[in-house]
Amino acid sequence: MSYIAREDALALLQKYNKDPFHIQHALTVEAVMKWFAGKLGYEDAEYWGIVGLLHDIDFEEFPEQHCVKAPELLRAGGVGEDIIHAVCSHGYELTVDVKPEHEMEKVLYATDELTGLIWASALMRPSGSTKDMELKSLKKKYKSKGFAAGCSREVIEKGAEMLGWELDTLLAQTLEAMAATEDDVKESMSAM
Repeated sequence: MSYIAREDALALLQKYNKDPFHIQHALTVEAVMKWFAGKLGYEDAEYWGIVGLLHDIDFEEFPEQHCVKAPELLRAGGVGEDIIHAVCSHGYELTVDVKPEHEMEKVLYATDELTGLIWASALMRPSGSTKDMELKSLKKKYKSKGFAAGCSREVIEKGAEMLGWELDTLLAQTLEAMAATEDDVKESMSAM
């Protein structure tokens, strides 16, 4: 596995992403990936986080080439092929044929869309937070196809299947990860 320093990865992300929404999403997925690495017993949580941070590097400037343009941008930034594969794998069968192979890649595939849906759900709450959200509330929003319609339930469900997890397990654990890391993400955003 190759590493890029976290500060270099953040600078690379910000080179191609200016919208605070996209930056916050990247920071959220980074935090969720690190949380899952710990939960699943991996010692390379920082590596998982870097993959999460860089996963949408090409989305803001090149939305029609999402996960297609990423390798070029990442290579130019000195990122190794293993991270490039992981980043591109979250676009499997959507924009690229790079299949998630490692458990980390499957977690990214499964949680990327889900973090967006959870955050949209949190913004509808009086608290505006994930920290007081219950699974049953999330499931209600999840089942409402019109809510956060851009967050693909099909991808989320396929991700859970890739991992061999029940959908409720994926929902509950991703919600727990976001609640546990929400303050860190907000602090990072306010520091920018």
